[in-house]
Amino acid sequence: MRTRELVGCPRDVVDWLGPAGVRGVVHRWMRLVAADAELAPYLLGIDRLRFATQLTAQLASALGGPVGAGRPVGGAWRRLGLTEEQQLRVLDYLAAVLWTLDLPSHTIFAATRSAA
Repeated sequence: MRTRELVGCPRDVVDWLGPAGVRGVVHRWMRLVAADAELAPYLLGIDRLRFATQLTAQLASALGGPVGAGRPVGGAWRRLGLTEEQQLRVLDYLAAVLWTLDLPSHTIFAATRSAA
């Protein structure tokens, strides 16, 4: 007897991506921000490794993984002194990285909303 149904196991996005995948998202996200001529100066003089580690924990929490540092993802960017327009551009970069992974739109919306 053949079965034609696909058996699926609902999993969190963090389970699907894994810790390395979430780190990869943050790495690509930070590369896009660093390549932006208007946003790049805000990254000068900060400890990028520490900043990326904090963003990874917070993004994993936003995607349904273990609770991060207790602050929203956007809080890390706000402390850099970005204007509202610049913060929206940072969120657009996050959405673009998540979109390239072919994640569901509701997941991308939830992650960018938690980052805002």
